[in-house]
Amino acid sequence: MRASWEIFCSVVDNYGDVGVTWRLGRQLVAEHGQRVRLWVDDLAALVRLCPEADAGAARQWQAGVEICRWSADWQPVEPADVVIEAFACQLPEAHVAAMADCRRRVLWLNLEYLSAEDWVGGCHGLPSLQPGGLQKFFFFPGFTADTGGLLRERGLIERRQAFQADAAARTAFLQSLGVTVLSGERLISLFAYENAALPGWLDALAAETVPTLLLVPEGRILGGLQRWLGVPALAAGDRHRRGALRIQVLPFVRQEAYDRLLWCCEFNAVRGEDSFLRAQWAGRPLLWQIYPQAQGAHWDKLEAFLALYLEGLSPSAADALQGLWRAWNAGQAMGAAWSALAGEWPELRTHAERWCDRQAVRPDLAAALVQFYADWL
Repeated sequence: MRASWEIFCSVVDNYGDVGVTWRLGRQLVAEHGQRVRLWVDDLAALVRLCPEADAGAARQWQAGVEICRWSADWQPVEPADVVIEAFACQLPEAHVAAMADCRRRVLWLNLEYLSAEDWVGGCHGLPSLQPGGLQKFFFFPGFTADTGGLLRERGLIERRQAFQADAAARTAFLQSLGVTVLSGERLISLFAYENAALPGWLDALAAETVPTLLLVPEGRILGGLQRWLGVPALAAGDRHRRGALRIQVLPFVRQEAYDRLLWCCEFNAVRGEDSFLRAQWAGRPLLWQIYPQAQGAHWDKLEAFLALYLEGLSPSAADALQGLWRAWNAGQAMGAAWSALAGEWPELRTHAERWCDRQAVRPDLAAALVQFYADWL
């Protein structure tokens, strides 16, 4: 069934919102043959993920998706068959009115943030009565069968596994970013918000006997890294060494390249939602920095995910990983927590792959959305 879809995305202060909606829009087109219009209020953020996009265009097509600037001066358009309000952004009032007046039935979905909290499954798919007789349905991505699944393109896991099994492909990709891995070096990626725990972790890496190459895409963490290094500025291509730690700053790359970067690394520190999920699909141990929320609400989400993710790990491995995640998100000392991880590395790597496989057998988010619309009709 070919339908028209609208996805509304308001960029807050990072790339997670537009990253998720851009991936979803492309997948609905490429794998399900849907017509998709993506409304974005900050096209400059999209250009970081899709360099061929035009930040100044009011309307353009990229990867089969119609991309429109969502400006404050809203001009009425005919609503699509499915209207997705991503992450509780507020639709233009005139568009809601047009949805109510439309002769066709319009499915209105609020695509929520990803969470592992227990209550999510009970709220997934529930309707909420809106003015004008409309209903808005809450659609929750998630890690359990009673949610809407996770963003995952068809064949993603197989492509990742083939890439990780091909040493030449990994070397060629890294070289395309200007990265050369020295013999015996462990490869770690770091994509994070500002974090007071960073200096302690860097100190621990620099003091280890195992050499590490830390790859840091351009982003908000560079300020803290710059202060630790004692340098006046950092930019893509910069390289520094301290003890056993080599650091290289990478350019901000498109989503497909970032995925491959995660696939190359033995450990990935990620943030927010989009990179968090992509690190899970990489099948490697990871460190998540959750987006901080008022009154510490993000801690419930962090602990809820850990409760799921740590299932099946030995007590020592679970304690080590949990301790690292908590220290990182609290901005606390990382040295002891990182050292505790060293003896658990083989188990953590096997567990990361097993977790990925377990999640990949469930329907993905795009497929679940298409099925929800078909069932609603």
